[in-house]
Amino acid sequence: MSYSISQVKWQQAAPLLKNIREKVFVCERRIPKKIEFDKGDRTAYHMLVCDDTNQEPIATGRISPQGEISRIAVVMGHRSNKVDKFIMQGLFSIAHELSLKEVFITSPLEKVDYFTQFDFRTVGSVYMIAGMPKQRMVCNITDAIASAETAKFYLNH
Repeated sequence: MSYSISQVKWQQAAPLLKNIREKVFVCERRIPKKIEFDKGDRTAYHMLVCDDTNQEPIATGRISPQGEISRIAVVMGHRSNKVDKFIMQGLFSIAHELSLKEVFITSPLEKVDYFTQFDFRTVGSVYMIAGMPKQRMVCNITDAIASAETAKFYLNH
């Protein structure tokens, strides 16, 4: 499979980004729309991944100007293709362009091991958000960029 990965603005790509996040977060994970879509969407930098075969949007993620990575979503049927790694690499590139030293993520407790493969490390203790255990994790951008350089992907701006 081949994919196109683009950095997009919320104002232009909101319908595509919302479609992906509604499928993953609202329908699958039962997160209320009013929680899923917030003010952060307007100021964040967004990645959009489309399947080249049918031009269908299949994945997204965002990073705030302060370095918070969030809303990483890959539609069912494409999760085994490691599309999430392309999103993370794109978000790390944006962080590098913003001259951020590190980025952070609020990880569901069951995904902590998953994020360690991207050089994230845990910080602080586990806490609860909306009844779900979370863990703050941080990643040094220099380390993330170095490990991402081994992957091959095409990034549009």
